[in-house]
Amino acid sequence: MYAIIEIAGHQHKVKENDLIVTDLTGHEASKQFKCENVIAVGEGESMKFGAPFVKGATVQLEVVSDLRSPKINAIKYKKRKGYRRAWGHRQNLQKLKVLKIQA
Repeated sequence: MYAIIEIAGHQHKVKENDLIVTDLTGHEASKQFKCENVIAVGEGESMKFGAPFVKGATVQLEVVSDLRSPKINAIKYKKRKGYRRAWGHRQNLQKLKVLKIQA
């Protein structure tokens, strides 16, 4: 059985014991929480779809670790003006493990 869940504005197709990386933050490492934003759950003929979410369906998740994405560098430049600006960004990420899918 698999589920399609929405976390932090992104949709993920997950099965039990899968690891996903998402930009969700605010949960401590090795803590468990439930995701109730389940868009679809099941497999084959027993698939249930929600409008927008399936009622009563939850996915139990555990925070494995906190990560950071690779650095993205951006530059502004105007020729012949001596104008240069550079900055970078690294997104905070969390690695999650799917423990249980309840339909």
